[in-house]
Amino acid sequence: MSRLALLAGRAVDAPWFRGGVLVAITVNAVVIGLETSELLSQRYGDALEFANRTFLVVFVLEALIKMTARWPRVGSYFRDGWNLLDFSTIVVSLLPATGEWATIARLARLFRVQRFMSAVPGLRLIVSTLIRSLPGMVNVLALLAILFYAYGVAGYHLFRDIDPVHWRTLGMSLLSLFRIVTLEDWTDIMYTALDHYWWSWAYFVSFVVVGGFVVVNLFIAVVINSLEEVKQEDVESAPTRDRDQLLEEAIRAEATLARLRERLERDAAAGSDSRKGGSRSGS
Repeated sequence: MSRLALLAGRAVDAPWFRGGVLVAITVNAVVIGLETSELLSQRYGDALEFANRTFLVVFVLEALIKMTARWPRVGSYFRDGWNLLDFSTIVVSLLPATGEWATIARLARLFRVQRFMSAVPGLRLIVSTLIRSLPGMVNVLALLAILFYAYGVAGYHLFRDIDPVHWRTLGMSLLSLFRIVTLEDWTDIMYTALDHYWWSWAYFVSFVVVGGFVVVNLFIAVVINSLEEVKQEDVESAPTRDRDQLLEEAIRAEATLARLRERLERDAAAGSDSRKGGSRSGS
């Protein structure tokens, strides 16, 4: 088993293995898209179903090879979040595509597309950055919520009589502010207010500057900071991963040497017995 684990480890680290998995994910994504065509489904439904089953077998084999590469510590495979996500996708994809599970099974196939994130290192970095950014984004969102609430209440009291379409309730005011912060025809709302209050430009311009530029830049700052942290962690954890890999290879090599030693001892014992038998027959 140690020799098999060594071969599996070499295969997992090989560029052709990663490239093959990426090609399989890409082609599988194309097949999933082709299934949305009624014409193609009617003509080539069986072929598309066969292709989906084939890709599922490929992904199952991939998972088994990765687990074998970590033998005898197979549990370490599930300590990697990306491996756990891939394994969960495979398990969900094993649902039968018939009966009441048919719709769920077809939707489960769509989750295979997310494997791009685990197969492409650059995408893994981006996703890790977004996850790391969530706590910081929550604080920025809280600041944005306070800003929206303050401007929404002010806009309701200032403009509800002259522009009830956009400011008649607090909810509509908040929706109008969302339109303004996305810069989607927000000047129409401002010009309606300017027809009655010349100073209303200050309200809209200040909100666009603070909400549209400052807060967005805060989001960008949080993401960039998280990106640097993730990169730093990858650099720091790289030696650890190398040590773990070297340790696993050393364990496999030790097991291989132990088997060779036993084999040599058996051969030596067999040779000694044959020599003794020859000496007896000669005497």
